[in-house]
Amino acid sequence: MNAHCRFTLSFILCILFVICFGILSVLMHHQILTQFDYALISFIQGFESSLVTSVMNTFTFIGSTPSVVTLSLLSLFFLYKVLHHRKELILFIAIVGGHVILNQLLKVSFQRDRPNLHRLIEIDGYSFPSGHAMSAFAVYGALSFLLWHDISTRWGRIALILTSSVIILMIGISRIYLGVHYPSDIIGGFLASGIWLALCIWFYQRYQEKYFMKRYKRIN
Repeated sequence: MNAHCRFTLSFILCILFVICFGILSVLMHHQILTQFDYALISFIQGFESSLVTSVMNTFTFIGSTPSVVTLSLLSLFFLYKVLHHRKELILFIAIVGGHVILNQLLKVSFQRDRPNLHRLIEIDGYSFPSGHAMSAFAVYGALSFLLWHDISTRWGRIALILTSSVIILMIGISRIYLGVHYPSDIIGGFLASGIWLALCIWFYQRYQEKYFMKRYKRIN
């Protein structure tokens, strides 16, 4: 895929995420998703056991703020010292830092209360969109994008995408299982983070395109 195609794809994905998030918000506002939310919560919590709870607590911890901060710092060190990336560091910081601000703004805007059915852990704050879901999508999505070109084999890239996808999905499911989020909170978190991720990548690719164009003109 050439640079122009990647540039166009990130823009299309951003618009698509915005449309889907808008539709989800309208459906949630009119309580059309209530039956869907409760049905999926009951289904996921139907697998409750001590082993499953331990696994879900582990994934929730992976998506928690301390884990995200630690992973982000390690990633910055790896990108800078090992892969010798420079401009990519700014992109990573923008994605990870920006999604936190966006999450808080959206939570205050929607002010959705958390589900109160069968909680396995207690947590305060508003429910929509899920902060864990947004963090998972932003961090692992950013890492997948930045590491893609440094992996030379097809199977390596497939493993990268599959691993990131499983972690993102399991972090989201863990929040539903533990009873602190509606499924629509998780979907909303993925979509909101997708908007920010795609937007940041679009600006980054636009900058890269302009940079290489100026460099090409100077050479010629």
